[in-house]
Amino acid sequence: MTARGDRYSRGAIAFHWSIAALVLFNLIVGLFHDAMPRAWGIMPIHKSVGIAVLVLTLGRIGWRLTHKPPHLPELLPAWEKATAHTVHFILYALLLILPISGWLLSSNPERPRPINWFGLFEIPVLPATPGIAHNAHEAHELLGYLMAALVAIHIAAALRHHFILRDRVLARMLPGSGRRG
Repeated sequence: MTARGDRYSRGAIAFHWSIAALVLFNLIVGLFHDAMPRAWGIMPIHKSVGIAVLVLTLGRIGWRLTHKPPHLPELLPAWEKATAHTVHFILYALLLILPISGWLLSSNPERPRPINWFGLFEIPVLPATPGIAHNAHEAHELLGYLMAALVAIHIAAALRHHFILRDRVLARMLPGSGRRG
């Protein structure tokens, strides 16, 4: 287990920002795809990005199990530390559940829509009944809204730490000099 420091490791930072960019893209597509021209062919990209998020999240979880994150500032109130841990836990859960539910809804045996991962290869459909696919679709939509809300809260909290509290909570996750392992 890698020791804690005052910054996240380079690997954690790379996972965080890669996943963040992909999630933001997919949230925009998920929320506004009906307004986008069909000619853009955006939904196959949305599905491919979702699978990439799933794989990167599994990697991030593995990384986190072997590389402890830095401690939150000691002066942070207990309620704020508990809130941060809870939001992070829910974000990790959504980073797994959203791609899997999307994969399940694409696996509906009545209307299978296999995922062709960025045109490179086809991801096999999951064994799903029409009922499971329907429930996955509902969950995917509802949890997408929850993800959007939590991402907004996460960003707002990071900006609060940086501009109002002026602590190093955001700085320790920013790419730049002084990073460790």
